[in-house]
Amino acid sequence: MKNILTIAGSDSCGGAGIQADLKAMSAQGVYGMSVITAITAQNTQGVFAVEELSKEIIEKQIEVIFEDIEVHGVKVGMLSSKYIIDTVLEGLKKYKVKNLVIDPVMISKSGYNLLRPEAVEALKKLIGIGDLITPNVPEAEVLGEIKIKNEDDMIEAGRRIQKMGAKNVLIKGGHRMDSPTDILITEDGRVVKYKGKRFETKNTHGTGCTLSSTIVSYLGKGDSVEEAVQKGKDYISKAIENSFDLGHGVGPVGHFIELYKKAGVDYE
Repeated sequence: MKNILTIAGSDSCGGAGIQADLKAMSAQGVYGMSVITAITAQNTQGVFAVEELSKEIIEKQIEVIFEDIEVHGVKVGMLSSKYIIDTVLEGLKKYKVKNLVIDPVMISKSGYNLLRPEAVEALKKLIGIGDLITPNVPEAEVLGEIKIKNEDDMIEAGRRIQKMGAKNVLIKGGHRMDSPTDILITEDGRVVKYKGKRFETKNTHGTGCTLSSTIVSYLGKGDSVEEAVQKGKDYISKAIENSFDLGHGVGPVGHFIELYKKAGVDYE
């Protein structure tokens, strides 16, 4: 079994963050591990508070994992402050990580700023060592310093992010009203488009976390970037189609639907 590490924030309602990461990783048949960077108080209606962990405990979590266990891939999610980003970057470089997928989490679906504005430049340095970066359209606009109106703009944003040092960039198109197509700009400059499908549901909490965690799971298992992205797209589409109407707000996507069906669980 392959061992995959997530470095991200904790979501108290279990729909996003490390909780979604570990569920997605388990569903792909890999062993998930976590380094927690911050604790959030959130539910389906929004993020209400964030408490960041200290540099020392983040540093120590990274150290004890890599000193003891072989890590076949790393997914990086919510890193809210410059000192957290710098700490994670130092650790990842120290242990020469492979299959590094970075989901540049900036703003929650409810509009809560999960990345401090002054930390954006530090994030760009982290992106420089990534094997795959997975920004959505709003994040790509900030990182690429471009207004995205169409697919050509998505490609341009991806190429600008590549210039930071990232090998591959996947711009997620779910925020675009005209087309949910995702666009991958590969290390060798090719453009690969993944057509998406919209589902009639408001329950999409944790989509970005789930997609990036699924992708890194397959990279860790030896798939190419293009193969891993396709499998990630297939999984997140099924998870959205089978999402949960939990709470009073935006519910989470579904991870273990086949197991629930087999066990006779009413998950809807």
